[in-house]
Order: sequence, then C-alpha cells, then structure tokens
Amino acid sequence: MPPEWEPHARTWMAFPPANLTFGAEGSATLSAARAAWADVATTISRYEPVTLVANVGDSRSATALVGRGVRVIERPLDDAWMRDIGPTFTVDGPTLGAVDWVFNGWGAQHWARWDHDALIAADVARDSAAELRHSSLTNEGGGIHVDGAGTVLVTETVQLDPKRNPGWTRARVEAELHAQLGTTHAIWLPRGLTRDYDEFGTRGHVDIVATFVRPGLVAAHSQRDPAHPDFDVTKDLIGLLRASTDATGNPIDVVEIPAPAAVVVDDAWTDFSYINHYVGNGFVVVGTFDDPKDEEALELLSRLYPGRAIERADGRAIFAHGGGVHCITQQQPLVTVE
Repeated sequence: MPPEWEPHARTWMAFPPANLTFGAEGSATLSAARAAWADVATTISRYEPVTLVANVGDSRSATALVGRGVRVIERPLDDAWMRDIGPTFTVDGPTLGAVDWVFNGWGAQHWARWDHDALIAADVARDSAAELRHSSLTNEGGGIHVDGAGTVLVTETVQLDPKRNPGWTRARVEAELHAQLGTTHAIWLPRGLTRDYDEFGTRGHVDIVATFVRPGLVAAHSQRDPAHPDFDVTKDLIGLLRASTDATGNPIDVVEIPAPAAVVVDDAWTDFSYINHYVGNGFVVVGTFDDPKDEEALELLSRLYPGRAIERADGRAIFAHGGGVHCITQQQPLVTVE
C-alpha cells in the first residue's frame, strides 16, 4: 500500500444517502451532509479526478451539487464513509491491486446496515480495473495508516475487536495485514479517542488519532485541556509512539497537533481532530471548526506538507455524522508503467 502522499490516479467518495445517520430525504441534516461531502469532492477535483458513488436514484442530486467536474456513478449504498467501505488499493509493479476487507458495520453496530456497503469495495475495484483480493480480516480503511516503508499503525480496539475478529490474535492480525499491505512491522495503539466509543463511534479508528507524514514522522492528536477525558488518552498515545520504532528500527518522531479549543458540543465531549485530513496531488484538505485553534493547526500542517496547498473544509458538518475528511475519501494510487 503506497503512502497517501504518493501520486494518486483519483479519489473515491460516496454521496450521503437517506438513512438513520444522515436523516430522511429532504431533511436539513441530510442536506447539510450532502453539501459538506460535495464541497470536499469539488475541492479535490481541482487537483485530481474524483469519482463519487451515489445511491441508486441519487445521481441527479449529487451531480447538482458537484457539477461536471466530478464523475458520479450509481451503486446501492447504505452509508457514505468510503474510507471504510471502499477497497484499500495496493501497487505491485504495473499492477493495481485492491484489498476487499470484510466489512460488518464497524463491529456489527446495532444501528448500522451494511448489505450494500459490504459489496462496494468489489464494485470500486472493478470500476478501477484493479486486481481484487478478498481478505478474511474484518477491517476498515480508517483503522490503518502506512508509511510506505514497511510500517502500519493500528489500534487494539479495532483489529482485535471481538465483534470484528473474534478469536484473532495480534500475530494473526499482523500476518494478514502484512500479507495484504506489504508491510513488515505494526505499531499497536491501545485505543482511540473517547468519543469514538459512543453509540455511533468506530471503537477506535487510528486515522483520527495519528497519521504518518513521512517515514519516521507521525502527526498526533494532542488534547491540552485537563478536563477532557482525552487529555490522558492522548498523552499516553503520544508517549507510546515516541517509544516506538518503525520497520527499519529507527525511533518514531512525533509532531503534536493540538486539538480544537472546543471541548464540549451538544453536551458531549468532542472528538474534533485536525489529524483526520486527506493528502492528495499537491494539496491537503483539512477539516476546520470555526475554532481559535484552526489557524495554528493549518500553519503546522503547512510546514509538515511543504509545497502542498492547504484547503479547508467544514469539519463540523462532517464530524456531526461520525467522522472527518479522511473518513469520506479513499485514494487510488497512480500506477506507472516503465
């Protein structure tokens, strides 16, 4: 699996359907979600091709929001988190591969439906002419980050979740990840952010907590408010990362990205995070929160990704439904034939 910062052939996304997550057709919540997803799609389309998968019957609504600069196709959908339901693309010489992980609604969550979403990875693989590989591991794209040099980041509460992979050991998970991703070393974080264990969370996706910026360097979410339950959580995670080594045996450097100042929204602890950004061809899309910390985070990210345009998206409109910019995007790497 190439790292996210290597060249892309395109970005894949899904258009929010009417469901329990987004609301009924015509509702204000669904309209807001669709506008937020469309804004991310049109922003990315200025830099690289975008394909937006819309539920059957929704392509006209999708096209009206994204215009002709984004390719829209129809497939049956349950939800709209392409990072998790889509394939994980790999490259082997001139061959584009696509890993179809088992998807079961983030650990068979009682509210989730996945009859259609469990088939999307195979559909996307066919559409992109990728060589499909079925994995026996229940996993989502938001549950992994790679550095392109042999190291993968994971969390114990995702890959070892008994409602995802009952009976699997750490060694068995690692063997399957390495076989599919071409990695050789896993860094296990014990958990994710507190809010991610609420009713509509993923039970600890790594892509809201930490991400590789380049081999040997990780950007990590840092909650600075001692009243927030993630104050201790992120302190421990950052300490673990700094004590870790990568696949080459070198120590991991960590850049801390402070959490937004807002700690409570709608009477619940926030999990707003600038870590859940998306890196593409000459750009980085970052969710912002109309927050005093926005500018500091954008400045830090601009230094971490020199030469790339830093684009903003309304992170509040996406996080309101359970994820961020990274969760709604999936990169298809560019395959070059020499």
